[in-house]
Amino acid sequence: MGNKQDADDIFQEVFVRLVKHVHNLQTWKHVKAWLIKVTINCCKKHFAQYWNKNVYPMDTPEIGQTVEEGVPVTAVVGKLPPKYRYVIYLFYYEELSIIEIGKVTGQKESTIKSQLFRAREMLKEMLKGDVDI
Repeated sequence: MGNKQDADDIFQEVFVRLVKHVHNLQTWKHVKAWLIKVTINCCKKHFAQYWNKNVYPMDTPEIGQTVEEGVPVTAVVGKLPPKYRYVIYLFYYEELSIIEIGKVTGQKESTIKSQLFRAREMLKEMLKGDVDI
């Protein structure tokens, strides 16, 4: 999200939606998939707003691992196009399987595999320094 306050706002929004819809959710696996999907949708909605498209935070904390040049890996992943960023996040950070990612995003397994392959290739090129980070 870029900063803690926006992340807290998204968390609150998702939690409120969970409280409203908890009676419709059957199993804990369904709850997890539902939470991921709602969180992704709330984040998309947040980034689609005019203010968030045109304002950048003055201080962006560098978290996570870094590559040789001192660039955080999360910053490199953040430069990917959204469809690749989401599958990388779900696969590596949330540790979902390709099948689970397909269910969450509503895409075929082969599409998820292709997006993961392309995202890895893009990351490889970015980390080599061929593309501006």
